[in-house]
Amino acid sequence: MQVLRTPDERFEGLPGYAFAPHYRDIPDGSGGELRIHNVEEGPDQADVVLCMHGEPSWSYLYRKMIPLLANAGYRTIAPDLVGFGRSDKPVGTESYTYQRHVDWMTAWLEALDLRHITLVCQDWGGLIGLRLAAENPARFDRIVAANTGLPIGEGPVSDAFRLWRKASQEMPTMPIGQLVQTGCAREVAPEIMAAYDAPFPDESYKAGARIFPTLVPIEADDPAVPANRRARKALGRWQKPFLTAFSDSDPITRGGDAILQQEVPGAKGQPHTCIERAGHFLQEDAGEEFARVVIDFMQRSPRAS
Repeated sequence: MQVLRTPDERFEGLPGYAFAPHYRDIPDGSGGELRIHNVEEGPDQADVVLCMHGEPSWSYLYRKMIPLLANAGYRTIAPDLVGFGRSDKPVGTESYTYQRHVDWMTAWLEALDLRHITLVCQDWGGLIGLRLAAENPARFDRIVAANTGLPIGEGPVSDAFRLWRKASQEMPTMPIGQLVQTGCAREVAPEIMAAYDAPFPDESYKAGARIFPTLVPIEADDPAVPANRRARKALGRWQKPFLTAFSDSDPITRGGDAILQQEVPGAKGQPHTCIERAGHFLQEDAGEEFARVVIDFMQRSPRAS
């Protein structure tokens, strides 16, 4: 597996992102290793807030939330998925599958031996993170799902997602920062868009971002559907606190919060919220507000014994 690693200087001086890098090597599934990066802030022995990003962003997406969560007394960890941020980037799109992403992040989770986790997940951070929680429930105490879900090839697929999926495979270059702006309800400053571009010096670094939209299982015969069905069945028994915090201006995942609230027992009676004036990337549009929602939820919800 040919792998690229973004030069460190690409991450120097990014606005709002003065976090020390942390790295862990995990098996790549092909006899080699991959290096996964994460931000870690807050007390070492505190409950963990695991912030998982989606497509085509990276842990920079959580920069507004990390200090607030850490200052509230939580060990706040935001990894970069393989192919994104400061994590290693396999060059071939064939290296990426849904199952491999789950396997890679499971290996990383086990390597850090994280426990008493509150999962905060959005977009692919949920497609992967909800699988992690469903398959490793003893490690997780709470879940906050934002603009995400576990598709199983049933039900309607939004026109916005179908258009994005098609465009992602046809555009000659993938302008990461501009795509983040497109997924926001508020204006993103040029220097912030440039920061989202930082992990990707050229198109050869974007195989993971390029292939991600095609890996969403929107057809019943997709190879990821059986595992997602098992995960949804497991979440159908999830009694621990489960909160949805979707935004009001995301055409891609609109309505997904109602599905989760209906299917997950732990969602019953929770203060589900809709974050206003926020698009798909609600962490960028309303990061501080989203962080306060997470903190309030954690303070109200008991830690698993």
